[in-house]
Amino acid sequence: MKTVRLISFLIFFSYIKCQTLQRILLDGAMQNIKSQNNLEENLRDITSIMVAQFLQKSTYEEVQTVVKELVDLTEKCKSLQPRESSSECFHQLMTTFLENICKNQGMADKHMFSDCCNVNNTERQKCFLLYKKDDAGYSDMFQIPNPEQICEMDKENRMPVKERYIYEISRKHPFLYGPTILTTSACYETAIQSCCREENKTQCLQMKLEPIRKYIRKISLRHHHLCEIRTKFNHKVAKAVELVLLTKKQPKANFSEIAKLTVDTNNLHQTCCGGNAVACVLGRSQLVNYTCSKQALLSSKITSCCELPMPFRGECIINSENDGKPDLSPLPLSRFTEDQFVCKQFTDKQDDFLEEFLYEYSRRHPELAVPVILRVDTVYQNLLGKCCKLENPLECHSHGKQMFQRVVHESHEHVKNHCDLRQKLGDSNFHDSLIVLYTKKAPQLSAQELVMFTKNMAAAATKCCPLSDEQQFICMEDSVKLILGALCRRHEAKPINAGVGHCCDDSSAFRKPCFDDLQIDETYISPPLSCGQVISLKEDLCKAQEEEFQTEKQK
Repeated sequence: MKTVRLISFLIFFSYIKCQTLQRILLDGAMQNIKSQNNLEENLRDITSIMVAQFLQKSTYEEVQTVVKELVDLTEKCKSLQPRESSSECFHQLMTTFLENICKNQGMADKHMFSDCCNVNNTERQKCFLLYKKDDAGYSDMFQIPNPEQICEMDKENRMPVKERYIYEISRKHPFLYGPTILTTSACYETAIQSCCREENKTQCLQMKLEPIRKYIRKISLRHHHLCEIRTKFNHKVAKAVELVLLTKKQPKANFSEIAKLTVDTNNLHQTCCGGNAVACVLGRSQLVNYTCSKQALLSSKITSCCELPMPFRGECIINSENDGKPDLSPLPLSRFTEDQFVCKQFTDKQDDFLEEFLYEYSRRHPELAVPVILRVDTVYQNLLGKCCKLENPLECHSHGKQMFQRVVHESHEHVKNHCDLRQKLGDSNFHDSLIVLYTKKAPQLSAQELVMFTKNMAAAATKCCPLSDEQQFICMEDSVKLILGALCRRHEAKPINAGVGHCCDDSSAFRKPCFDDLQIDETYISPPLSCGQVISLKEDLCKAQEEEFQTEKQK
């Protein structure tokens, strides 16, 4: 059984393309897997995640003090009988945690939470969440200054090293879900154990920890993006995103199963985005167990994942391949545009009807990225809203299929033109052209911000454009939505201009096309600058590395 689990765990890491992690696991991963078997064994770690993600300015010792105060309550939740609600108990843990912060005036002042403590429980939690700062420049445990020292700590007692990792990752990535931090902490622990036996510890640690770092950055961006969509737009938008993701992952599952999973997943994300790491881990565990119990109906790609213990099982399913496209007739999709009873169904059960359309369209189009499918869904909703008021609605909405094709074609052309320009200019000149383009669209951003934003856009093109047409399209749409999400969070914190605000706030689905079409900000008045302020050459610039030289040139 242990061998099966180890092999399955290795399969999981092949999904996220962390090849070096496979070697790490060969050096005793079973020890980590055993320690991660269930929720109860990890309550202290999960509580640490929750505390560190809210109290980002607190030291490791301060966080552990608060965790200690909450452990008694988590133990009480753990010991509840089956007839009692441990879920409700874990939700109460958040209320108690926030109350404790508010009672500690020094802590509340340090984190600027005083205004949050003056509102009721529901609003209080929302207020606390506003103070979370993603990737706020806190120290990073992957930057290990003294491998000898950390290996000595590991030899004496493994737990503080792992706890310290959980603390650092949690405060650096406050929107990263608890189950993911638990999973990667086990990988981190394995890497430390393995490398501390090597002669060149520093090189070993760099090689084995870099894949973990990359995965965390990637998945943290996705988690934050999902939380942003949930906060900025209504719950129907967040639910639509979940439905498309689940349908693309499991296109052979029937609508009733997808609808149930969508509701459960939507509720789970609401809990995780709310910062209750304990309830998040519990909810993920319950959802994953249900998914595995229904795997024959849902997907053929998760069998090996379901053999794993928690929390690895959940992380594995998330990173598993999408199941193959089923053999579907075009009839169920045409009934949404060419049936005379479309408007009656739209009027009688609007939400259910639109969800079923989104399900049928998504499972038929695995080649489309989530934002593109959501654009089609938005166009369909607007079409029915207009047509169903007319005397002859069928004549109006029967043209829906052509409208959907136009949306997809326009989205595809934007990506193709983007990639064609990169191929024509080359990577460096392409990045420069993006700087000129976006400086005119958002001149209020600092030079540093514009260089970093466009660097991410250029990197997405470098990664996606060489792929096949279909993969290029999905890759670019998927990458750019996260980059624009970060820009919109910057706008939320400090408004840039009306055009950027419109693109960020108007429509989640049409955010990319809006930015593509955004014109020069004619209202911007540049400050008076002397030539010396614009061109400030450093004496050592000629000795700079190529990347630094390019950055200074672009600024």
